[in-house]
Amino acid sequence: MRGEFVDLDGARLYYYAAGSRGAGEPVVFIHGFATSGHLWSDVVALMPPGHRLVVLDLLGYGRSDPPASRALTLHAHAERVVALLDVLGIASACVVGHGVGGGIAQSLAVHWPSRVTRLALVASIGFGGWATRDVVLARATLPITRHLPAAWLLSMVRTELERGYDDASRTTHSIDKFLRPFATPEGRAALVRHIQALDARETEALAPRLADAIPGATLDVVPGARHFLPEDTPRQVTDVLATLFTR
Repeated sequence: MRGEFVDLDGARLYYYAAGSRGAGEPVVFIHGFATSGHLWSDVVALMPPGHRLVVLDLLGYGRSDPPASRALTLHAHAERVVALLDVLGIASACVVGHGVGGGIAQSLAVHWPSRVTRLALVASIGFGGWATRDVVLARATLPITRHLPAAWLLSMVRTELERGYDDASRTTHSIDKFLRPFATPEGRAALVRHIQALDARETEALAPRLADAIPGATLDVVPGARHFLPEDTPRQVTDVLATLFTR
């Protein structure tokens, strides 16, 4: 496993690669709001052999650069994923997205269908009405929120993330890692921009085209699981992906 930075139009994206360049198609893992590629660590470790695995930190998350004034829409993130694939010489891949990362994966499937061999949406946003009460409140109060101490904003986001875990032993370690980039004034500004970019109208616009983009879709349910399935139930997530590769 190795991690590298790739410069995309003046902004560095961090990714790490695992697996092998076998007969199976490459797999790209996309995390969601206020997390990072760390989310997929256990899933990556359990993936079947023969696949080149690419796990990235989206712009403004994890080890990737802060976004500055760059766009943070689902479409803009998807464009950067395509640019990363170009740099890595990956013509097409199975795209796996979690949460908001699922919305980015949908944008990829709709706007760049030739780059997506298979699509897996894990606890993904979709259609409309997916923004939680706290996200709606944070967006509504952004004129005030952006001037409050970083600790206050991070506390709100931490509470939101904690609700998504069933395995309490993972919660503190992972959330500490996810929120670390947002603890500085620059990080707080980035977090505010991420919240501002959460717009259900984007997935609503994609919805009418999803049936054409993902024909033959199936649904798998993990009983009792919460939002962060890749960490709470990595074996079940990996088993579903392994089945997807046989279809």
